[in-house]
Amino acid sequence: MTCPIPAPVPLSGPRFQTEPNELYRDMRRDHGAVAPVVLDGDVPAWLVLGYRELHQVTSDPALFSRDSDLWNQWDRIPADWPLLPMIGRKQPSILYTVGERHRERAAMVSDALEAVDPFELRRHAERFADELIDAVCGAGSADIVGQYAMLLPVRVLARLYGFADEQGPGLVTAMNDMINGREGALEGQRHLAESMYALLTAKQVEPGEDVASRMLANPYGFTVEEVGQDLMVMMAAGHQPTADWIGNSLRLMLTDDRFAASLAGGRHSVGEAMNEVLWEDTPTQNVAGRWASRDTHLGGRHIRSGDLLLLGLAAANADPQIRTDVGALTGGNSAFFSFGHGEHRCPFPAQEVAEVIARTGIEVLLDRLPDVDLAASAGQLTRRPSPWLRGLSELPVTFTPTPALGAAR
Repeated sequence: MTCPIPAPVPLSGPRFQTEPNELYRDMRRDHGAVAPVVLDGDVPAWLVLGYRELHQVTSDPALFSRDSDLWNQWDRIPADWPLLPMIGRKQPSILYTVGERHRERAAMVSDALEAVDPFELRRHAERFADELIDAVCGAGSADIVGQYAMLLPVRVLARLYGFADEQGPGLVTAMNDMINGREGALEGQRHLAESMYALLTAKQVEPGEDVASRMLANPYGFTVEEVGQDLMVMMAAGHQPTADWIGNSLRLMLTDDRFAASLAGGRHSVGEAMNEVLWEDTPTQNVAGRWASRDTHLGGRHIRSGDLLLLGLAAANADPQIRTDVGALTGGNSAFFSFGHGEHRCPFPAQEVAEVIARTGIEVLLDRLPDVDLAASAGQLTRRPSPWLRGLSELPVTFTPTPALGAAR
């Protein structure tokens, strides 16, 4: 008698919200390090769960390519498929470029972000954080996700890129809809694209000291369309994961006694909480994707040419094969996959920008609202319904009402 082969796992459903780590453990138990999954519309793919297997995939761009034209499922994909903004065909962005042209694009992005003055970045982050706290500090209660974390990164990034401050809220809505891959995804992509190309048109006429102007002046001959595509990728990748990094870190600090010192002003614990989140509660759970350039084997699975592989960052971070000593792997250890790996990983200057925004956001909040406390039990906190990003739906808190700084200036 043979045992039945476990069915592919839908990459959707409430378990991604309520118990993703248990879900990944079950998938690893039933399928091993590489699990068959189905996306919206019963579209098949592989989810790479193993740390070593994920390292192998991201280290071999020739075999596991970022070229989405290789996908063997395009004839099944409708024009209104909600995941098209994340798995698009012939998108001329840094996400899907390969080889030397990708290295040139990565250099263009890195150079533009590396030129950001770190003191100016911190100053912008502090100013916008103070403005957002001013809006809620007199009430004695707030939703830290919806009223703070979801607004701060995009306001800072929009300023760095060259947008006017008042465009931030609309960009937040558009990007969240696009990244969640549900209803409104294509409309969110449209709004972001229109806003970005309007910005680039203005910067062609009147360049400034901003990221968009520096990218337009790149020496590699990239077109306005290509620069716009890369800026959209940078905005989306820089905003939502950073917002969730803030929210997930504050959740940890408000629910775990180990970080109580941070609430009294300790700075060391803020960094520890942020690092632990990147291991245990990473904002980016899964990433699409890589495409096999030929038939191969991975984790005991036969991968066909053109198959889509999804990068299971959260599952790989928790792989028991490498998590034999949890304390040694967290702390100051940064061998997590939260920023990706290989030539398509998040550029180091972008990681630094995200860390400054997130850390500043947390520190300013704790300075301004020193007695902040969770207004619900940890078990009542819920997550957004996305298999791609793991962030809180809300983080309700209470605190002693305080006057706004703006009123005192």
